[in-house]
Amino acid sequence: MHVAYVCVDPGIPVFGSKGASVHVQEIVRSWLARGADVTVYCTRIGESVPDDLAGVRVVTHPIPRGSGPEREQSQRDAAAALAAQAVKDGVTAIYERYSLFSDALARIMNALSVPGILEVNAPLIDEQRTHRALHDEGAALHALRIQLSAATVVACVSDPIAAWVAAHASSDPPPRIITAPNGVNVRRIAPAPEADGTPTVVFVGTLKPWHGVSDLIEAKALSDGSWRLRIVGDGPEAASLRSLAAAKGVDADFTGASTPAEVPTMLAGCAIAVAPYPRTEREEEQYFSPLKIYEYCAAGLPVVASAVGQVPGIVDDGVTGVLVEPSHPAALAAALDELAGDPLARRTMSMAARRFAERHSWDAVLDAILEESNL
Repeated sequence: MHVAYVCVDPGIPVFGSKGASVHVQEIVRSWLARGADVTVYCTRIGESVPDDLAGVRVVTHPIPRGSGPEREQSQRDAAAALAAQAVKDGVTAIYERYSLFSDALARIMNALSVPGILEVNAPLIDEQRTHRALHDEGAALHALRIQLSAATVVACVSDPIAAWVAAHASSDPPPRIITAPNGVNVRRIAPAPEADGTPTVVFVGTLKPWHGVSDLIEAKALSDGSWRLRIVGDGPEAASLRSLAAAKGVDADFTGASTPAEVPTMLAGCAIAVAPYPRTEREEEQYFSPLKIYEYCAAGLPVVASAVGQVPGIVDDGVTGVLVEPSHPAALAAALDELAGDPLARRTMSMAARRFAERHSWDAVLDAILEESNL
């Protein structure tokens, strides 16, 4: 089977370090593990090519920088060019990560009469309209509907995303829509013993407002001092978070950015992992499937996380971790203090977290999608 993995989104370097990049890489790995020949068709390659993916053929059609109507047209042009190359290559299946303005999957399927899977990770039209600039919403909606009507299966990362997709579908019969949450590479990330001494609490992720790291720093300032804090990642809030830590007298270890290959090392020796997502005005904004929590569990780390969105369906309160009220640093501090002072509870949760991760490998995610696709 010759699989075309398509990602036209210029915000996602397929060999980058952000969560979306990890998702791309892991799905490619799972296709390769099934014996498929994979070609990646994308607009942005990235600079962190993992050794095990160095031999994957990549076809790229770069998109110029910008934010105006011309950039949206460039995305449409890129989708057409990448689809044409995939057709020329004679691929036998398509797996596309949904992106604005792309109709690549539909073009390839129509030309070759092969199966196609559309993976939807976010309500991109809503996001673009709210947080950036969307100049031709009609074209974005048209491309989405073409893709939905063509796809053999539409794999959505959460139930809210599946509902969003269903609301935008216009074909009769409607598309086959399934929920396929994120997974984790349990071969790449494995448990390691806690380091001796004071327990380390770790956060991994891009330093942006919706990850709630400011609440974590506030929680550390309110804590009983029984744990250290490690913050792995970089982003637009890095400077302000460092300033907040200094103002609060918090001695946090800011490691800076790390590649996906470095994440297991950053987690090794830690005692607890945290996902302090903040409260949002609307519940529907909590549509994400948190990749970091799956990775924490694979490392055998108890997870203290905000009870928002999909998180309560992942963190089993009292079994694999502890759920806390979002945007409540005092509650977060109390939960971390208690768990930091209870090594027996940590060991029990560690084993349960790892068992959970083993049931949610990326291979299992792709297997479930392909079963629904009859591939």
